Amino acid sequence: MGNIHLNVDTLDQEKLALLQTYIDELERPEESLIHVLHRAQKLFGHIPHNLQFFVAKQLHIGAARVNGVVSFYSFFNEDKPGKYDISVCMGTACYVRGAEKVLHTLLDTLEIEKGKVTDDGLFSVRDVRCIGACGLAPVVTVGEKVYGHTTEDIALDIIDYYRGEHNEN
Repeated sequence: MGNIHLNVDTLDQEKLALLQTYIDELERPEESLIHVLHRAQKLFGHIPHNLQFFVAKQLHIGAARVNGVVSFYSFFNEDKPGKYDISVCMGTACYVRGAEKVLHTLLDTLEIEKGKVTDDGLFSVRDVRCIGACGLAPVVTVGEKVYGHTTEDIALDIIDYYRGEHNEN
């Protein structure tokens, strides 16, 4: 197990102030952990240990409780994702329609493991539980963009599209 970094001074102070304002405006902040974590992830893109520690202090709850929630729900990221964070839904409908093949196509093509970031920082890939778009199964998301009826070939097209977008910038 590596060292856990809890120094909140290294966090973006402007974003931290926005999160603090959000917490201060909550009627019952100690009962709003999930909402606070969603806001934290939206502001920072992920919820590292030092940000979890900050949230725990502000809500007057234990850091272990915050980490337990962050690590339990697949939609929270402890590690910084790639520029294009790809999620493959592994809910029942997506799974039976080939989501696992799509996931492995993405991982093999990008040569990364689940939850890791490509060397160029462009992509991260993870599997998630049902995202509630079963009629589009199998579903892949890139950030907030949803791709339905995804096949292995479409997964490759998605990678090419975002690689092309990166090369144009």
